Amino acid sequence: MLSFEEIKCSLEHAGQSHVLQFWSELSGDDKNTFLVELSQLDLDELREHCERAAESAKADHSATAADQQIEPVSSEFIGSIRKSDHTALTGWENEGFLQISQNRVAVLLLAGGQGTRLGVSYPKGMYNVGLPSSKTLYQIQAERICKIQELANAKHGSKCTVPWYIMTSEFTLDPTKKFFQENKYFGLDPSDVVMFEQRMIPAVTFDGKVILQDKGKIAMAPDGNGGLYRALVDNKVLENMEERGVEYLHVYCVDNILVKMADPIFIGFCVSKGADCGAKVVEKAYPAEPVGVVCKVKGVYQVVEYSELRPETAEQRDPGGELVYSAGNICNHFFTRPFLNEVAQKFQGQLKQHVALKKVPFVDREGNLVKPTKPNGIKMEKFVFDVFQFSSTPNMRHFPPDNGRKFVAFEVLREEEFSPLKNADGAPLDTPTTARQSLLAQHYRWAMAAGASFLDAQGKSLPPRPRVTRDEDPPAVCEISPLVSFFGEGLEQLLGQKVLTTPFLLDENRAKELLQAQ
Repeated sequence: MLSFEEIKCSLEHAGQSHVLQFWSELSGDDKNTFLVELSQLDLDELREHCERAAESAKADHSATAADQQIEPVSSEFIGSIRKSDHTALTGWENEGFLQISQNRVAVLLLAGGQGTRLGVSYPKGMYNVGLPSSKTLYQIQAERICKIQELANAKHGSKCTVPWYIMTSEFTLDPTKKFFQENKYFGLDPSDVVMFEQRMIPAVTFDGKVILQDKGKIAMAPDGNGGLYRALVDNKVLENMEERGVEYLHVYCVDNILVKMADPIFIGFCVSKGADCGAKVVEKAYPAEPVGVVCKVKGVYQVVEYSELRPETAEQRDPGGELVYSAGNICNHFFTRPFLNEVAQKFQGQLKQHVALKKVPFVDREGNLVKPTKPNGIKMEKFVFDVFQFSSTPNMRHFPPDNGRKFVAFEVLREEEFSPLKNADGAPLDTPTTARQSLLAQHYRWAMAAGASFLDAQGKSLPPRPRVTRDEDPPAVCEISPLVSFFGEGLEQLLGQKVLTTPFLLDENRAKELLQAQ
C-alpha cells in the first residue's frame, strides 16, 4: 500500500488534490480505509481519465461522420431464424449440440450493473418479476444451463458441462455469491460457476474533478460491460477457460428474461461460418426505435447508436420494403476464446470510452451530502460490442490482411428471445410486467403448439389465441420450467390434447405426473 505522502503527491500531479480536503476530519480507521481505496486506483492514469471524461462530455455526439460512412452488414454474413429453411436450422443446431457435448462451450453473464432504474438495491439477477413459480432471473438462467446440458448429453451420449462465468462488480459480487450459496447454485456444480469482478473507476464532474461521495470515499462506478476484457485478464479467467477446454463463449446481459443460454443454433451458425465474433440481432420495430444498429462504418463492423443516425438514414428501405438498417443490437454475442484472448491482451486499451451523464450524490465543500436532481457527473463506460471492429476482414489497422477473422450477425425473433428488464413498473417499456408478459406469452404459445387447450378458473373453455404478442397478457397463465423444456421441445408428449386449467405451472413434478397418467 502506498504511503499518505505518495498518494498526496500523485493526486496533486493529477490535479485532484481536493480528494484529501477532509483528511483531517477522518478517524484513524477511516483514514486507513481511504488509503487502501486510493492505493487501489491507478493514480498514473487518473489525470488522463479525468481529462478524457471532461473532453468527452463537451463533444458533440449527434449524427455526424458515422452516419455518412455507414453501410449494412453484407447478406452473406447474416443468418436468420425467420428466413432460413429447416435444413439449415437443423444443421446449425446439430453443430451447436456437438460442440456443447464436447465441453467446448461456456456462457458468460454480464452482471456488474445495479438495478437503480428498476428501483432496487440488489443485483438484477435476484429480481422476481412475478411469475407463478416466483423464480428469479438467476434461477431461470441456471435452469436453462441444466437443461441444455441434459439435451446435449441425450443427443450424444455424453456427460458434458457448460461452465457459467459471471462478471460482477463491487456492488453485485457479494450479494450474488450469497444468493447462489443460499439456493445451492440452483442445481449446478459450484465449481462450474465462476464469479469475477470488473474494475471500478471514479465518477468525474463536468470540469474533470473526481467526485467524493463521502468525506473519505470516492464515487466509483463499474467501467461498463466492455470492462469485461480487462477483467478477463485481471482475474485469470481466460486461463480457466483454456484449462477446461472451452473454445466458444456465449456472452449476454443479465436482464433479458428470454435469453437462450448457450443457444445451439446460434453457436452452430457461428462455428459453421468460421466466425471469431458474432452478434444476435432483432429486427427493429420501427425506424426511430432507440436501439443501436449492427452495421459497418468505413468497412469496420460496429454498433452505431440510434442517436448517431439521421432520420433519413434510419428510414431507408430495400426494394422489398424492409429497413436497410434493421439489425437491432440486443447485447447477445458469440466469441471464440482465442479472439477474446487477443482482444484482452492487446486491444482492450483501444476500446472507445462512452460518456454517461449521471446524478451522482456528493459532498460539498462544507462536507454536506448532496443528492442532485439533475446530472452532475460523468461515468465513463466501455461497451462489450466495441470489439466487433477487431473481427472485421480485413481490418488493416489492427491485424494483417490474411488473418481470416470474420464477424457474423444472426437475426432472431424478438418475441422469442428479447425482453429486457430495465425500468420499474409505470414506465412504458422494459418493466417487470412486460418481462413477465413476454415469458408467459411465449409459454402459452408453446403449449398451444403442443396441442393443449385451456379452461379458466370457473371451468369455462378459453378460445385459443396463438398470436399473443410479447406485451400483452395471454388468455391463460401457463409457465413451463426450463428444467422441463429449453425452448418448447418435448411438450407434445406432455401437453398434446390436454385440457389445462389456468393458472398452469409445468414443473418437473407435474411433468412426471402427466407422463405416469398416460
